[in-house]
Amino acid sequence: MRMNAMKKTTRDPKEHLIIALDVPGRDEALRLSECLAGKVGYLKIGLQLFTACGPEIVREIRSMGNEIFLDLKLHDIPNTVAGAVRESARLQVSLLTLHTMGGPAMMRAASEAAREAETIPGAVPPRLLGVTVLTSIDQAEAEKVGMSGSIESMVLRLANLADASGIDGIVCSPLELDSLAANRPGKLFFVTPGIRPAGSSADDQSRITTPAQAIAGGARHLVVGRPVTRSENPATAASRIVEEIALELESGKGANKNSQ
Repeated sequence: MRMNAMKKTTRDPKEHLIIALDVPGRDEALRLSECLAGKVGYLKIGLQLFTACGPEIVREIRSMGNEIFLDLKLHDIPNTVAGAVRESARLQVSLLTLHTMGGPAMMRAASEAAREAETIPGAVPPRLLGVTVLTSIDQAEAEKVGMSGSIESMVLRLANLADASGIDGIVCSPLELDSLAANRPGKLFFVTPGIRPAGSSADDQSRITTPAQAIAGGARHLVVGRPVTRSENPATAASRIVEEIALELESGKGANKNSQ
């Protein structure tokens, strides 16, 4: 569509993998970034690291040659979110999240701000990802906050709103991929957290699956955190996941879905 990240293809298996740098401080983040540089598609900077270190951590990690997924899950009035999108473009991040529950007006403002950022010198407009239902929420939790119907139906409804509002992709649980693939909303692509290699702990995730299952289901990008960042050798752990992705793509099961 419009972004530097769109120039990247997903033919290289490592481009499907996003590693979450959910760590408390700069030193550990930079150590992991150096270790993983060139071995994965993107490094994710979320609320914890961004709050601890600010925008400078984005610049430092980018300077190592890494593509950045800035996962701030923006959710505010349209004007405020639009301003945050423009500032993210100045940071040259590749992917940026916002909450689809912020509504169509907020998402449209974000999409317009991303397009307008193309005229800002030095800016690189990010692809926008709409977060649907957090993977830590199960059906019982969803009902407690007033969601009617199944999580699957809610995700599909929010995905359609995101597509109509000009958003590039959505973040969803791998368990919703079959429904989304069968009822693909526009040209959205899918990013799935809640990925756990076989034998890994579920930690605080409720709706999880393996890398191969997510790729077979049509996910374009997989977000993996602790199974890599807490391993004795993060580079090796990441490489094993990339190998699993490669095998799944070669089998042809996920190839057609991921090419859309």
